[in-house]
Amino acid sequence: MNPRVIKVSTTDNYQLILLFSNGEQRIYDCSKLLDFGVFKELKNKHYFTQVRVVDGTVVWPNEQDICPDTLYLDSEISTNLQN
Repeated sequence: MNPRVIKVSTTDNYQLILLFSNGEQRIYDCSKLLDFGVFKELKNKHYFTQVRVVDGTVVWPNEQDICPDTLYLDSEISTNLQN
């Protein structure tokens, strides 16, 4: 099982800065999701920043979520993150 998200913040260019339970900090780019189904609502930057961690993954107020395994496997390790 991959690590789970314990902290999330956002960037101005639709990226999530994630801290995982194994201590890794990674960046997940959400921009590729913005034209699909329920994720279209994330185009609103104010709404995008309302992301929070629930049960080891990220969710938004209208119940959009991303699988924690996807977040881990499709994100990039970064040592140059702002928290």
